[in-house]
Amino acid sequence: MDYLKLIEEVKEFTRQNVKKTRFEHSVRVAEMTARLCRHYGLDETKGYLAGIGHDMCKDFPDDQLIELSLKDGEPVLEIEKNLPSLLHGRAAAVLMEEKFGIKDAEIKEAVANHTSAKLGICNLGKCLFLADKIEPGRPQSTDEYRENLFKLSLDEMFLSVLEENYEYITKKGYVVYPETLKMIEYYRGMVNNEEKN
Repeated sequence: MDYLKLIEEVKEFTRQNVKKTRFEHSVRVAEMTARLCRHYGLDETKGYLAGIGHDMCKDFPDDQLIELSLKDGEPVLEIEKNLPSLLHGRAAAVLMEEKFGIKDAEIKEAVANHTSAKLGICNLGKCLFLADKIEPGRPQSTDEYRENLFKLSLDEMFLSVLEENYEYITKKGYVVYPETLKMIEYYRGMVNNEEKN
């Protein structure tokens, strides 16, 4: 699979289908995902591809998001019916395969779950989730903030950002995905075990 050619195609599609600020965010996320992949020994080209396409459906109409998402065979949750924009990752993962022929399971899993992550998400998925939350355009993401995160293991960074994101969402009064607390508990246990060993 020619990832470099795919990157250019997905980048152009994203540029044409989202507003300018979202495209700029997508480029920063792609760069940050590649950096995280490099740092943690993963394929940075796949990371960049997942990052540049993660939000390509974000500005699609609600009915199109639902229609595309249903093609992945998963049900649409109540929270997603009430707020279809939450489906933009699933829709993008479907479109990546349909329009661009991307069949790589890790890329599709990462893109589909970048908004809320999921229990047992692959390492590429963790990197994309993190990149989306800590790219330099985010208000809290100072050089020092990122430097401190990069001192952590991948699971430690994932847990730290998950907890921070959970706090932010609940403070704002937004609805939290049902699996988020389970994920936090799971990774707390995992990180505590890492520290003991």
